[in-house]
Amino acid sequence: MSDDVYRLKDPQALKAVAHPLRVRLLGSLRMDGPATATELAARFGESSGSTSYHLRQLARYGFVEPDPEPRDARERRWRAVHRYTAWSESELGASPEGREAAGFMRERQFEVLTRDRERFEREREAWGPEWREAGGMSDDIGRLTPASLSLLFDRVFDLVRELEAADEGLPGTERVAIHLAAFPTRGYTA
Repeated sequence: MSDDVYRLKDPQALKAVAHPLRVRLLGSLRMDGPATATELAARFGESSGSTSYHLRQLARYGFVEPDPEPRDARERRWRAVHRYTAWSESELGASPEGREAAGFMRERQFEVLTRDRERFEREREAWGPEWREAGGMSDDIGRLTPASLSLLFDRVFDLVRELEAADEGLPGTERVAIHLAAFPTRGYTA
């Protein structure tokens, strides 16, 4: 991937990636690396024509590109251009279309969190005791300013990159789904 973060400013681009299959295709390319439309079709139970169309739409908005290092000259492999997608709520929230697309993406993120947690619960016994102890969820309530909350996100993701670099190549290293959500709240939430 040529750049870590794709900072969206165009509601059309966010709307383009907000399609349910496109979100899954992009996520798979980010997590599992380059793949052909046929491989992705098999992975998601879709036709290769459908995945090919949606990959072209993702490419149109700069999310994916043809892999410059195909395994052979006949195949067309796709790869994610960026590791993450980010956007400014205030910029995209200026239009109803942008607010709708951002809301849809937040909903997709929540669905991924739910799927990751459910998968871990189903497979819990297959993981060693160290992973069962380390994995899980937590919550907290803090009194922060918007600037401090932004700093929290930045520091958490910087720490993830730092730890990822330190763990590179170590035995026992696994992909770990990390979800961070923080929203202002008033009153008791349960």
